[in-house]
Amino acid sequence: MATRYGRRPGGYAWALLQPLGMIVLLAFAWSLLMRSPTLGTSFLLFKATGILVLQTYTTLANAVGQAMSYSRALLFYPRVTWIDAVIARFLLNTLVIWAVSTLILGGILLYDNVRTVLDWGQILLAMGLATGLGLGSGCLNCFLFQRFPVWQNIWGIVTAPLFLISGVLFVYEDLPPLAQTILWYNPILHVTGIMRDGFYPVYSPGYVSLPFVGACILLPMVAGLLLLRQFHRDLLNR
Repeated sequence: MATRYGRRPGGYAWALLQPLGMIVLLAFAWSLLMRSPTLGTSFLLFKATGILVLQTYTTLANAVGQAMSYSRALLFYPRVTWIDAVIARFLLNTLVIWAVSTLILGGILLYDNVRTVLDWGQILLAMGLATGLGLGSGCLNCFLFQRFPVWQNIWGIVTAPLFLISGVLFVYEDLPPLAQTILWYNPILHVTGIMRDGFYPVYSPGYVSLPFVGACILLPMVAGLLLLRQFHRDLLNR
């Protein structure tokens, strides 16, 4: 916890202020362009239900991916293994993200006096799937970041457009048919739909496929764990 935020001015406050600032700026900008959000009456809530899902994924995919480099010195102790580093980074960042998401979403509901019936099952499912997607990509990244250092730069480029194609700014149903066909293969878009289903009783995302999202979690996770198990000693000696 000390190395994650303790050395930064403001410490853990940044974990809250960074996503909150982005949500506020986006909500303000869209309120100037539109009379009402696509769903509900709160621009803040609509943006938050998209941004927090995406942030959960990207934060975990990067944090777990850097687990071995962050814990490199500790991994030379026989009692500390590579899986310890992965689990520790995953648990710490998951706790922070879930706490921040709870504070932001709860604060928005109170601030905007949003009157809605929350579907806690869908909300928890969405956060759980976003967490799983982050862990899956993070496990594979943990190997790739160490084996091919340039992959970390490539990953940053590849994931940059996710902000535009993961449902942060729109709902899937408003897209033209061709865009729907292409973007359906973005698993984060499915999770965003589930998240909004939990906050908006009138919204029912019929495009969501849980088996597809599950496959997107398991395939990179299994591949990453198998590669780390086979090559973790070589990675430490690089």
